[in-house]
Amino acid sequence: MKKSILTIAVSLTIGFGAYAQKTTDEGVVINGVKWATCNVDKPGTFAATPESGGYYYQWNRKKGYDDTTTTFPSWDYSIPQGTTWEKANDPSPKGWRVPTQAEIHSLCDETKVKNEWVIQNGVGGRKFTDKATGASIFLPAVGKRYASLNRNIKVGTGYQSIPYNSFGELAKGGGAYWSSTACRKRDAYFLNFADKFYGKKTGIQEYYNTRIDGLSIRPVKE
Repeated sequence: MKKSILTIAVSLTIGFGAYAQKTTDEGVVINGVKWATCNVDKPGTFAATPESGGYYYQWNRKKGYDDTTTTFPSWDYSIPQGTTWEKANDPSPKGWRVPTQAEIHSLCDETKVKNEWVIQNGVGGRKFTDKATGASIFLPAVGKRYASLNRNIKVGTGYQSIPYNSFGELAKGGGAYWSSTACRKRDAYFLNFADKFYGKKTGIQEYYNTRIDGLSIRPVKE
């Protein structure tokens, strides 16, 4: 009887462990801002590794969409409202939040932060390194959910076929990360990067994007 109880207990522990969600992150300080080392996954959780894409989110909405899913029957095409990403709608784990445009700008400040395209554990993305401390974070290039095309645009697929969109300039693949800062009535600021941009010296830019697209989130400490 004791053996059977022990076996069941071990099985339950393994089972729960297999479905455990990562809700904590030590974070890394880059140019005065503490960034998480992983993207937001399901609401309230982090992706398992820095290379994992996590979930896509529409701006100022808490519902997440798996970046591996190709169709979303429940996609909301109404424009999210507001002038900032409200706390009640923030999918970041407890103690974290969507970064502001100013915080994204600080990450892109090349006088204090080095950014470079790298392949980390087989995944392409950009590495941001604090020049003063040597501390760094990696943001994977996991594409986006392009609402107008009703599909995901993954790394290396379809970017150059969309010349009227900023992603049409991407050479091999890119990443798109929300800020909490609104821009105009239908857009919000975001971080847009790739291995390189056609006709540009850098593979990174701060731009704005329609709020109904699904982008990644890399949170900062509250």
